[in-house]
Amino acid sequence: MITITIPEPNVTITKQDAPELSNIYGFTDFHLITREHGGIFMLYNEKDELLFVGKARKLRQRIKKHFEDSVSPMKKHRDEVAKISVCHVSDPVERELYEVFIANRHNAKYNTNRVEY
Repeated sequence: MITITIPEPNVTITKQDAPELSNIYGFTDFHLITREHGGIFMLYNEKDELLFVGKARKLRQRIKKHFEDSVSPMKKHRDEVAKISVCHVSDPVERELYEVFIANRHNAKYNTNRVEY
């Protein structure tokens, strides 16, 4: 049996109610998410339920696209996101494994690549 340990988040940002600064869906701290590193990201609702998990070579740009793109699987559910957690993972194969593992293990609500057992 293979044991997979999910890495601890390097950065977690939360949605603010009525933010005074420029924001995207209530998030003002995107600057805390790296532009240079790849990894995985997890989007949670207010009840701390996993909504979506994804991977990216450049994390900040990819996460922002989920809030701006018209083709994102999250486009109808952006208002539900209350927390974003980011884990730096440099190896692309590891990113792929973590994404599928986390989506399945934690029943990510809006991941379309989940495997049903």
